Amino acid sequence: MNQKIMVQIFCEINPSEDLEKIKTSIFNLFPDLKIKIQENQLSGSSNDIELLSKVVKSIKNRKTINVLSRIMRSNMTDDSTWFYLNKQAAFVDVVALCNEADESALGPIKIVLNSNNIEEIIEKLAFD
Repeated sequence: MNQKIMVQIFCEINPSEDLEKIKTSIFNLFPDLKIKIQENQLSGSSNDIELLSKVVKSIKNRKTINVLSRIMRSNMTDDSTWFYLNKQAAFVDVVALCNEADESALGPIKIVLNSNNIEEIIEKLAFD
């Protein structure tokens, strides 16, 4: 595969939340992510699609990969797509997709994918 890829992870930090618990949620799903914290947001990025391997494997095991594919296709623009994961589920090391941001009471984890061939990236994630 000869594409450029950027995977970005965003997670809002609410005033009532414990930062260490948010970090646990993120590292449970993305163990190798290098994070930064600015104001009320935790974020990280990588040029390696393997960052998503644990998430995709879990989604495939739960047989919800078609849901992920549908969400990514509906959120697709020319060179990017995105999807949400439930932050509270991530804290207990469970991957749970959200269709809408408000499905995660304290806000979701947002994953944004940018690529020069986003359709091929979606295919690779869903069917490899």
